[in-house]
Amino acid sequence: MKTADLTADCTTATSKLLLFTPGPVNVAANVRDAIAREDICHREVEFEQLFRSVETQLLQLFEIREPQHYQAVVLTGSGSAANEAMLSSVVGDQNILVLSNGEFGERLHAASEIHNSNTFLLKFPWGAALDLDVIDNYLQEHQIDVMAVAHHETSSGMLNPLPAIGSLAKSHNAILLVDCVSSAGAEAIDMERDNIAFCSASSSKAIGSYPGLSFVIGKKAEFEKLAVLPPKTAYLNLHKFFQFATQRSQTPNTPAVPLFYALDEALANILIETVPGRRAKILRTATRLRNGMTKLGLTYLLETGDMCSVLTTVHLPPHLQFDQLRHSLREQSIIVYEGKGPLAGRVFQVGNIGELSKLDIKQFLRTLGNTLAELQLASPPNVDESLHISPAPATLEPTAVPV
Repeated sequence: MKTADLTADCTTATSKLLLFTPGPVNVAANVRDAIAREDICHREVEFEQLFRSVETQLLQLFEIREPQHYQAVVLTGSGSAANEAMLSSVVGDQNILVLSNGEFGERLHAASEIHNSNTFLLKFPWGAALDLDVIDNYLQEHQIDVMAVAHHETSSGMLNPLPAIGSLAKSHNAILLVDCVSSAGAEAIDMERDNIAFCSASSSKAIGSYPGLSFVIGKKAEFEKLAVLPPKTAYLNLHKFFQFATQRSQTPNTPAVPLFYALDEALANILIETVPGRRAKILRTATRLRNGMTKLGLTYLLETGDMCSVLTTVHLPPHLQFDQLRHSLREQSIIVYEGKGPLAGRVFQVGNIGELSKLDIKQFLRTLGNTLAELQLASPPNVDESLHISPAPATLEPTAVPV
């Protein structure tokens, strides 16, 4: 990169960026202050008190009605670390079926294949709803012991139906693992009702802290079953984390202590606001953004009823390339997210979590409208519009399970 480019990029980075992304997010001032608190040792009572505060608040975030039957363990690592901890620790030599309709379902499948030889996949197109009848028929025909699914499929914005999936898992005697990394704190998650044995999430995104911590919440009885399974990883051994959490209020390895302070503060912010109140606030923000973008003439990948409340996946207007939009918005201190996989070049994503005020929303919509008008006037007329068509109809590509 040229020196002039570096200077320009650093100048932009020094101003406050408004992160309209699925995460990381703009954090509250008290969360930012918390990360610079006093230095403590992770093997001393000060950290144990901090750990207990975090685990208690995590169970409250998930609205666990009988917390004595559940445990939260915290890992230093991103949400992918928590997902891999579940997939490497829980399955053993049993059959696991991964349900996928986007990038994060595919990631669950890829991680499971590394650790579990009996990994199978029901694959639906990105942006398509999971076909519950197909899943039910598959479970009737094959022995499945464990199921895994991403609750909010961030690649499209699709919110997968946990009550229905949990009911299917229960009726077929399978335990359920759920990736809640981008839905925790924004969507209702009922572990007790929906037969969820373990779920994962991370400190950033809708929880509103910094990235770098993740956690797994599970039934204590299910954690205890892991004792008889041979470990497949050293660092991500869930049973070891469970032992340290329950016996010592510590972690097996050195944790990112400053991030625990920040997560503790972010969780306290949510509980003061109330968990339903935080969910309602996130949905209101999403609705304001969607109404405003609709007035700008933009359209969306999903129907409203299928959307999560965390982000909106927006069709790129004809003749407009994402990099043009991204760079123009960034020059005005606004960050949006690009489409991935089969959606790359066809959509962009607008997140609405973190500390975004009504004024920030107004600024975003005004800036986006002006930017779209300027870029569309400047765009060449002969851009290939095939990149801007709607997704193909849903098709299924299951991997067969031997009977």
